Amino acid sequence: MWFYLALSSALLLGVYDVFKKASLNNNAVLPVLMISIMSSALLFIPLWLLSVNNYITAEHELFIPNITINEHLQILLKSVIVLISWIFSFFALKHLPITIVAPIRATGPLWTLIGAILIFSEQLNTYQWIGIITTLSFFYLFSTTGKTEGISFKNNKWFWFIILATISGAASGLYDKHLLHRVDRLAVQCWFSIYQTLLMIPIILLLWWPNRKTSTPFSFRWTIPLIGITLILADFIYFKAVSQSDALISVISAIRRGGVIIAFTFGAIVFKEQNIKKKAYYLTGILIGIAVLIYGSTLS
Repeated sequence: MWFYLALSSALLLGVYDVFKKASLNNNAVLPVLMISIMSSALLFIPLWLLSVNNYITAEHELFIPNITINEHLQILLKSVIVLISWIFSFFALKHLPITIVAPIRATGPLWTLIGAILIFSEQLNTYQWIGIITTLSFFYLFSTTGKTEGISFKNNKWFWFIILATISGAASGLYDKHLLHRVDRLAVQCWFSIYQTLLMIPIILLLWWPNRKTSTPFSFRWTIPLIGITLILADFIYFKAVSQSDALISVISAIRRGGVIIAFTFGAIVFKEQNIKKKAYYLTGILIGIAVLIYGSTLS
């Protein structure tokens, strides 16, 4: 059961990336991000109200418990970290092909491991070293493909935006290891979405609204609210897979990274992006490296 749940989560993550690209093409970034986050919050607010008023009880898997002020502050910190990552990611995805952005985002576990080495002084085993070297090698080769598309990664700020998005996303992953052992996961998902919505309000009012007439105009598309909805569903199914007693977390993590194949395929077929064969070869190398790295992490 957990295997099919992990596969479903990976599929939704791939679709999530496609919805982002379809929403951001020739569109204003910050309103797209705001509406996608609000759509997530609107899924959880009714569940929270039903839980508070005891219409949903603690025995139900959709129950959202009350949490302490300290736990709220911890979730607020996560919201800030992830919002930074998403702002960088959304701007990068608007200006770069999805067949470049998605594979770079897939290297997230590499940066998480590097963070663990720097912060927690973790020692690497042989498999982890092989995974890191393989991933970095193909990541470098992958970065060379942009030149044939007129993208100089050295001087292109959007490339550095997606790198910063991936690193800050890895920081969120490290923080999750601390947070999700202490706070109910649905409470985290619920308040995380609400706090992000509140954080976006001043960003919209101060950064986008005054300049809306001189920047890319905003147009609403049906894919925008689906960004938040597919991410919430992907995470919910992922947590459910992990909670299965016989689940293999290393296999689940590897399958989740495979969601990039969905986004990559859509980029090739729907968005008609370039250098697909070469990118597919390098993407395969990155995914192999990530799989070895994840396997090595289960042995530590």
